[in-house]
Amino acid sequence: MIRDALIVAAKDLRIEARSKVTATQVLPFAMIILALFAFALDTAVIRNQNDSRSLAKDSVTAAIITAGLFWLATLFSMLLAVQRSFAIETADGGRDGLRLSTLDPGGIFLGKAAAVAVQMLVLEVILGAGAVLFFNAGISNPFLLLVTCIVATVGLAALGTCHGALTAGMRVRDSLLPLLFFPVAAPVLMGAVRATQGALSNDTASSWTWVQLLSAFAVLFTGFGIAAFGAIMEDA
Repeated sequence: MIRDALIVAAKDLRIEARSKVTATQVLPFAMIILALFAFALDTAVIRNQNDSRSLAKDSVTAAIITAGLFWLATLFSMLLAVQRSFAIETADGGRDGLRLSTLDPGGIFLGKAAAVAVQMLVLEVILGAGAVLFFNAGISNPFLLLVTCIVATVGLAALGTCHGALTAGMRVRDSLLPLLFFPVAAPVLMGAVRATQGALSNDTASSWTWVQLLSAFAVLFTGFGIAAFGAIMEDA
């Protein structure tokens, strides 16, 4: 299974490296989202540095808003990456080729999810720099932020890959995928925002509990994908 996963992941990453869709379309889209939020919210109002009495409160508020907008931009970008991943397979009979191949369905799932996760982790590094620039955010606990990004991205990539395979063969896949993906991804989004808030504001009292929850979601979604991906590919 691991060998099959590496084959599929390498294939998807090679295709992305040649097409540069993430760099030329998904990344600009995500950065535009952050910039629009920054203009709409007016961070000078959010963080009133002149009022010492409200400084601590404003700092926490800014951390929550920055974390929320960072993960919203990541979530929308994840949707585009998943759609792109399965658009490749539906073209020129690639999906049928995967069905007829000797590759293990669980390995196909792991490979496609891993390729999406790698792309998103690279994207999150750039988005994180954009969040620091646009929202004047500081990172108080880089290790907590790194672990949060990894486990949340793995969970979202696994979940997105399952839903992407389920909707890939449908005519309304572009509109149906968000309707299926976003509601189930909401708990992961909430946990990622809370853990990231702790990493930004150095309020780590409950942040590691959220990381544990994110890890549980990642294991759950990955295990479900490995077990069910074969049936999903056959039925979709």
